[in-house]
Amino acid sequence: MSSTRLSAAELSLRGQIAAHTSWANTPDRPARTRNARAKFDERFDNEVDPDRKLPPAERAKRAESARKAYFAKLAFESAKARRAKRKVDAAQLDAMMQPLGGDVA
Repeated sequence: MSSTRLSAAELSLRGQIAAHTSWANTPDRPARTRNARAKFDERFDNEVDPDRKLPPAERAKRAESARKAYFAKLAFESAKARRAKRKVDAAQLDAMMQPLGGDVA
């Protein structure tokens, strides 16, 4: 084993190689993630009916709405972050252009 430290980029690539190799050797992909998906879904059941007082069909409907709200919120926050990044990128470009005497328009 080498004593050379790997850079962050090299560590990332090594992790990607390991992950892709692992998935390439996984015969039943859905089975591999089944428990994690079930636990994730259970989160929404617990959110809408923690005491399990609702009929299962009603709990399922509410949990599905909670799940959709969760993913809609993620999409909203992602769009906000992209918009903010575009503003920062535009401001940085404008600042770089100022010494050149040009306006970015």
